[in-house]
Amino acid sequence: MKKHNFNAGPSVLADEVIEKAAQAVLDFNGSGLSILSISHRTKDFDAVMAEADALFRELLHIPDNYKIIYLGGGASTYFYQIPANFLGKKAGYVNTGVWSKKAIKEAKRYGEVEVLATSEDRNFTYIPKGFAIPEDLDYLHITSNNTIYGTEYHEDLSSPVPLIADMSSDILSRPVDVTKYAMIYGGAQKNLAPAGVAFAIIREDMLDRIVRDLPTMVSYRTHVENNSMFNTPPVFPIYVLMETLRWLKSIGGVEEIYRRNLAKAKLLYDEIDRNPLFRGTVEKEDRSLMNICFVMTEGNEELAPEFMEFAKSRDIVGIKGHRLVGGFRASCYNALSIESVQVLVDCMREFAEKHAK
Repeated sequence: MKKHNFNAGPSVLADEVIEKAAQAVLDFNGSGLSILSISHRTKDFDAVMAEADALFRELLHIPDNYKIIYLGGGASTYFYQIPANFLGKKAGYVNTGVWSKKAIKEAKRYGEVEVLATSEDRNFTYIPKGFAIPEDLDYLHITSNNTIYGTEYHEDLSSPVPLIADMSSDILSRPVDVTKYAMIYGGAQKNLAPAGVAFAIIREDMLDRIVRDLPTMVSYRTHVENNSMFNTPPVFPIYVLMETLRWLKSIGGVEEIYRRNLAKAKLLYDEIDRNPLFRGTVEKEDRSLMNICFVMTEGNEELAPEFMEFAKSRDIVGIKGHRLVGGFRASCYNALSIESVQVLVDCMREFAEKHAK
């Protein structure tokens, strides 16, 4: 029985990507070897790296003066690598939730951190706007999509200082003007690959801004100069990432997946707003396309466990909200079909009819 997978991550991947990955585990490229057992120095894997780079550039319109790297350690490793490389005196951060707070904590080890704006005053239910950006910052850091609270930037910021964005959970889900960013990074386990690899898209001039002598593995210059091959890269996740990029190109690229993501989000948000048993948790203008959070309406909170079981009986998995927010969270990443969203909407309607007063 097919499950409707709304897990926040590791998340759903396209069926054809999983099928190709499964075949590669048995026999990669007709080599008689598993992708799990090949050397990362082979011509076959060189071709994987080259194609991943080319597809990423094509799909996101990444200019030639940006480098793409793939590292282990996840986005949490970048939280300290970024300030280690680029924070000399002072950096600006926007605090929009748990992951922003973790990034801020790590940055404070290396220099002064100025929190330019925060939405913590209303439990991270909105994206701060209209804040001033001092021109003496080494960089400005944002988290573009907030998986736990369900808010998202819907426009690229214009910044007078280098802009760095954690796009772990919305990369390739919508068009982005890469030229507005000095660096885009994230874990791949939402829209790109299984857990185990993190990507970074770095403008070349940032490598000249590295402010201190660093351990070899911490310096971004090391990984750019060695094409992510200074040590053994996460071979299998990078291969799956390449297959995901192939799939995304085959369906029409970022423009098409953005159209699909808008349609999925509208379908579910419309039901949340219509259904008497459910309500959204964040400002409508800042609602995430990727992580749709909702709770029971006032007076119906006791129905939450029953609804969870009701959804489970419809083969819906992964909708339990984060413990900091409670309620429900439907993560609608790129590979989730609109048919799965419709199943969830139908489930919500049926549950409301069951409890109609």
